[in-house]
Amino acid sequence: MQKIVVIGNGMVGYKFCEKLIASGSGEKFEITVFGEEPRAAYDRVHLSAYFSVESASELSMAPSGWYKDNGITLHTSSLICEIDREKKIVADHKNNIYPYDYLIIATGSAPFVPDIEGIDTPGVFVYRTIEDLDAIKQYAVKARREYGGKAAILGGGLLGLEAANATKELGLATDVVEFAPRLMPRQLDDSASNMLQTKIESMGIGIYLNKSTSKIYGNNRIEALHFADGSQLKTDMLVISAGIRPRDELGRNAGLRTGERGGIWVDNKMQTSDASIYAIGEVAYYNGGIYGLVAPGYAMAEIAVNQICGGDKRMVERIDMSTQLKLIGTEVASFGDPFVDGNSASAIVFENKFSGIYKRINIDKESRTLLGGILIGDSSDYNTLFQLYINTMKLPETPEDLIIPNKSGETSAGSVMDLPDTAQICSCESISKGAICEAVNSGGCQSVKDVINRTKATTGCGGCKPMVTDLVGESLKALGKEVKETICEHFNYSRQELYDLVKINKVKDYNEALDLFGSGHGCEICKPVLASVFASIYMETANRQVTIQDSNDKFLANIQRNGTYSVVPRVAGGEVTPEKLMVLGQVARKYDLYSKITGGQRIDLFGAKLDQLPDIWRELIEAGFESGHAYGKSLRTVKSCVGSTWCRYGMHESVSFAIRIEERYKGLRSPHKLKGGVSGCIRECAEARGKDFGIIAVEKGWNLYVCGNGGATPKHAVLLAEQLDDETCIKYLDRFLMYYIRTAPPLTRTAPWLEKLEGGIEYLKQVVIEDSLGIAEDLEDEMQNLVDSYVCEWKQAIEDPEMMKRFRHFVNSDETDSSIEFVPMREQKMPKPWR
Repeated sequence: MQKIVVIGNGMVGYKFCEKLIASGSGEKFEITVFGEEPRAAYDRVHLSAYFSVESASELSMAPSGWYKDNGITLHTSSLICEIDREKKIVADHKNNIYPYDYLIIATGSAPFVPDIEGIDTPGVFVYRTIEDLDAIKQYAVKARREYGGKAAILGGGLLGLEAANATKELGLATDVVEFAPRLMPRQLDDSASNMLQTKIESMGIGIYLNKSTSKIYGNNRIEALHFADGSQLKTDMLVISAGIRPRDELGRNAGLRTGERGGIWVDNKMQTSDASIYAIGEVAYYNGGIYGLVAPGYAMAEIAVNQICGGDKRMVERIDMSTQLKLIGTEVASFGDPFVDGNSASAIVFENKFSGIYKRINIDKESRTLLGGILIGDSSDYNTLFQLYINTMKLPETPEDLIIPNKSGETSAGSVMDLPDTAQICSCESISKGAICEAVNSGGCQSVKDVINRTKATTGCGGCKPMVTDLVGESLKALGKEVKETICEHFNYSRQELYDLVKINKVKDYNEALDLFGSGHGCEICKPVLASVFASIYMETANRQVTIQDSNDKFLANIQRNGTYSVVPRVAGGEVTPEKLMVLGQVARKYDLYSKITGGQRIDLFGAKLDQLPDIWRELIEAGFESGHAYGKSLRTVKSCVGSTWCRYGMHESVSFAIRIEERYKGLRSPHKLKGGVSGCIRECAEARGKDFGIIAVEKGWNLYVCGNGGATPKHAVLLAEQLDDETCIKYLDRFLMYYIRTAPPLTRTAPWLEKLEGGIEYLKQVVIEDSLGIAEDLEDEMQNLVDSYVCEWKQAIEDPEMMKRFRHFVNSDETDSSIEFVPMREQKMPKPWR
């Protein structure tokens, strides 16, 4: 039996073993794997998720018994020190000798640590392994408790920005230092980088560009960075993420051919200059480059397996470095050549600074093919654009339609079913469109989960999952089968199904729901969905299960671009007494808050630090105010005109009715935010038809309109019922709102919900007015239960000392954030512009 030795048990080394076993030839070889780390292979792509999981095992590439079950001998915490090519043996750090017939070098790379004076000062870390993250977590606690609680990241590339998010989540004020004049210089142009920078700075992370770090200052610990231009940056921790260097020392010492700038040279068979030795992943120097993405590494592993098993597969000549990811809450994608310009190409750019969206596509001069592109803020079209690029597909006559939204806010990137069967959907696992469709059409797969289990599509970086989902859905529809939109991989149910399951089984806890109806440990998609479901059924406040809430709900306030928060008390119908108005002014002056009247007829107070929120709300609640839920997916406001009370055109008392409605539905949680309006006549001063529900006075009562909204894709509300008295209007509103809450997908406003509702407004009229489903009484009772269960969650929070702990800026300290800065603006203030 031939012996295969694999040096390196990272993602690519593991993938070699997995593909060898999957080939059916694994039993022909004796496989031995060596890994330097104390644990088996884990998902380094999603390394930052380590801060939110319960244990490192959740990142494992395979269960602990997988290696043994497949006849693989795994040595962890084992360092191979020497390769003897003549004897075809390797030696470990304990001088143990292991023979091989085939040797696979998958040693990956090491972080590049620049030669800076003071680089060995305590408090300086790299961001590469789980052990690195453990050390960072431990030191972060010390930095918060004993020092100023500030962190700096050296490197503004992909890993650097991930590291910045990690230190921010650890409670440290974070700055990013980049040598280049823009963030992600290899993937983004200046405009895209500026957009990304604005978004990141809005999360409270500082950005320093064009900075060359020349020295690290500190007396027994890091205290500051000194730059070549003479400036300094104070910090208590430094995380270096300035690039990688291939771990090629074993091959170099063994006399293998290497690249000019490092890496073990390989041909298109992944063979090194020694035919018995293969190199794969970040250690391999192929076609003049080192490739730091997982997809090329997986492809290399597949080629090496094929070659060893007697096949003739070859590595493609051009390695695609396209990437799609989410950085600090911002969608970022880059594909093909993002910078191509000049006589041979043209660039089409769409930029929406208000929404934080930048899109660029590069096309050839004949407008026939896509050469590359960049997406910031919205990468929903990435997969389709990438397929157009990678398959050299013909573009539409108006290629700008690929990225410029139409009046409905949609682009015309086309259908996934238009792609050829050979189109590679999952580049990490080399899965084609044909393979995915075949798994459904002939393989009996009934869901995305089935397809993933069979093909392993989406199990790498996960960027292809939206396209895989679309392919599975369209294939099932073509077979005449029902397509179900599930929440995520942890819950194989829609929101509507989860709503029913939670209600019928009287489940009141996320972990219980996960145990009963789901799998795994959950994610940032399903947790807020379940939080919404619990609130919609039980009127549960965001205080009970804080860990499953969206970021704003966790702190009962909207976070602003400099890391401060806004305070928005409820002002029902826009009516406020002089006494309450004076309290708002006094609070704003006392805490030095920027004050603004909102479009929803409330007063928004900006600039509150996290630790100030309880004190501010304590004063407001004592004055009779309640939470305005401006931070939640819930009822925001019911706007009103002055109506017949003051206006000579008013037909009904719109203010009183607006107050009654807002008081009724205050705190009502739903799949998305809700806004209402009541106008006292058809002159429509309250802009009621631009709301999720709008009520307009007519001669014989009220006309009720539903499913409108403003925003980027405004929709006029449509007439549901007319000439209603007060009680009937509220009854229909109860039914409409509860039916929407029951049936809408997550994060779906009422307007798009109605558009997708089979039968549209006519069907909705049948449900709400004619009670065609026989559920009208249930809907009314459910709404009344929610109304009767209302609690002001800010009042609830300030009365509970345990809840108050989450309003500390630092977990283990009462200190406040000293890094927040303001500048004057007119007679108030605003956040200091970012550097």
